[in-house]
Amino acid sequence: MRCHDTGWFKSSRSSAQGQCVEVRLTDHAVSVRDSKDPDGGDFTVDHRAWSAFLRHLTAPDATG
Repeated sequence: MRCHDTGWFKSSRSSAQGQCVEVRLTDHAVSVRDSKDPDGGDFTVDHRAWSAFLRHLTAPDATG
């Protein structure tokens, strides 16, 4: 069985000034790292945590 792995790709929200993160999606997890320091480590979360993070980022501000 082959595991799905996108490899590292830059976020669509990365800026032209170099403020970039890279994301890697696999069947089991999502990893994120600083594109300016790819050997500096990354953090990895499961898909549920990643989805919750994205929902939080895109949710309307409840404080109005």
